[in-house]
Amino acid sequence: MEASLFRQSSSSNLQFPRVAAGVAFVCAFTAITSARAQNSAPAPHLRQFTSVAIAPDGQHLAWIGPDSPRGETMAVELAANGGKGAPAAVALPGADRGSMSELAWSADSRQLLIRATTSSGTPALYVAAATGGPARRIATVTGSVHDARFSPDASRIAVLYSSPSEEANGPTQATPRDTGAMDTHIDRQHLAIVDVATGKLKVISKPDVYVYEYDWSPNGKEFVVSAANGSGNNNWWVARLDGIDATTGAEREITKPKVQIAQPTWSPDGKQIAFIGGLMSDQGSTGGDIYTVQATGGVARDITPSITVSAGAFRWRSPESILATMWSHGGSEIATVDARTGAVAALWSADEAIAAGRARGLPVISATSNGSTVALVRESLSTPPEIWVGPIGHWTQITHVNTGVTPSWGKSASVHWRSDRFDVQGLLIYPRDFDASKHYPMIVYIHGGPSSAFAPTFIDASAEQAVLSRAGYFVFMPNPRGSYGQGEAFTKANVKDFGYGDLRDVMAGVDTVIARYPVDAKRLGVTGWSYGGFMTMWTVTQTTRFKAAVAGAGISNWLSYTGENQISEWMVPFFGATAYEDPAVYAKSSPINFISHVKTPTLIIVGERDAECPSPQSFEFWRGLQHVGVKTQLVVYPDEGHHFSNPVHQRDMLNRSVAWFNQYLK
Repeated sequence: MEASLFRQSSSSNLQFPRVAAGVAFVCAFTAITSARAQNSAPAPHLRQFTSVAIAPDGQHLAWIGPDSPRGETMAVELAANGGKGAPAAVALPGADRGSMSELAWSADSRQLLIRATTSSGTPALYVAAATGGPARRIATVTGSVHDARFSPDASRIAVLYSSPSEEANGPTQATPRDTGAMDTHIDRQHLAIVDVATGKLKVISKPDVYVYEYDWSPNGKEFVVSAANGSGNNNWWVARLDGIDATTGAEREITKPKVQIAQPTWSPDGKQIAFIGGLMSDQGSTGGDIYTVQATGGVARDITPSITVSAGAFRWRSPESILATMWSHGGSEIATVDARTGAVAALWSADEAIAAGRARGLPVISATSNGSTVALVRESLSTPPEIWVGPIGHWTQITHVNTGVTPSWGKSASVHWRSDRFDVQGLLIYPRDFDASKHYPMIVYIHGGPSSAFAPTFIDASAEQAVLSRAGYFVFMPNPRGSYGQGEAFTKANVKDFGYGDLRDVMAGVDTVIARYPVDAKRLGVTGWSYGGFMTMWTVTQTTRFKAAVAGAGISNWLSYTGENQISEWMVPFFGATAYEDPAVYAKSSPINFISHVKTPTLIIVGERDAECPSPQSFEFWRGLQHVGVKTQLVVYPDEGHHFSNPVHQRDMLNRSVAWFNQYLK
């Protein structure tokens, strides 16, 4: 279930397509539409960056960004003088134009590693010199590779690798049809090493182990990995932390945490390993506390148990100091963490979204080896993304590719309110053509995950929030308990309580917005995707305050869902047991058990081959609504997964959603 307000490309659990908002980690249908059907022309084309990487010595900056005003293709740009020199495009002989997707520097800052695809569609690794010139192709790989990184001495490149027979669709892609003998194909992902001199690839991890993330030890002799046995899509939530010998492949267990783990990273002296641990519903949508464990193994220690933010990423500055980026109360924060005491010192915070890679909304930066200089993409709901470089909080803007791009939606505000014992936050977007003398209808947009958050990213003009704003709606995006940004206790507060405390938070936020802004309390709508789709289904069974609802890829019956989805391990941390061991805790949060309470006209949307929130869940709710006489429509899009890939379907889904709200709220 996805996380934030942006579209994230990570493997994820109950996610819904994100709007420029995490993580989603993100909460909007993956709608892409021309504005011809809307009441105004779209904003100028928004241009995005996919990767930003500053060299460890701070002398060079590289990024992958659009190479034309329309942004049809992407190019690798390299600039000297810490990024302040004139950027030059790096030529990748034989590469498919626009296929560049990852960057990584060598430890000595002399070489830049680039992952791309050849013109024939084969994954390839390229290396460019920091001084410029064409890159040279090191290797092509049959299968799939990602997360490529140099060894400390740059003689080898480690990758996460799957052979063609082991590849599987990600959990958000359209799943293969359920025919034939089940469980005969198990997806695998290995840790492999590519020799830079010869280009030969050697798998180093055991055949039956799925490796999710890794890091080289400082001496290049070992890896730390997060890994599990069995299906990769299904077992990330129970991954352990292992060591793998870089020569023999011998494994040893370092620790088996009781939380989900992300970003295992060696300390510079090789004595410790740090990772982010917490209640995470989606791989790639990271949030939690920072843990450390001795590299020789043992019990991991939560060094930040009392923080009221959620760590999204980090890097070591020294054996005693960590530089971390945080989800922070609907914005972002950069802080130092003392690895010995856990003391946190905020260096910068703002109601902005920061990133350095694909996952917009997930707070990430690229930093020099000592953390003195960072590169990042900054954006907000009013300011489009650009690259900035410099000391933390004293950055210089490097790019200006989105000059002239302005919001096609109304102004925005960060809203704070009290619910039970929590201080809760959310984002509010005004109608674009706002008139202070009028009252407007409002759509409540609930994010997926549930471990995620709406972040203040610059929204694409075609995103649903933008379209609704142009259509004359306030759009309210709450971050209720279960979200990132207010500490691990807040994220864990909906465990065994789906739909109860988090709905109270949402409704308290609705009341706050109505009290402070010109919203018509009699014209409210609710929507969401994935966990947000579940919450939409749940909400209409618990209150009649909403006059229209659109439930995308929702979950109506947690008991039947257990046997239908292909990511079932994610539920145990949130419900405390399986549905077979404690059916009551699942039943109490199943909307279908309260179907007779519904009065709200509800549009239901789902992909035919959704692995995360299978279409039978939508059928169950639709049939229930029909039985109790509620106005409803179910639309199942052929050959679509949890995230829609067909632009025709995306446009149709968005147009149907807006038309449904217009019918009942206008």
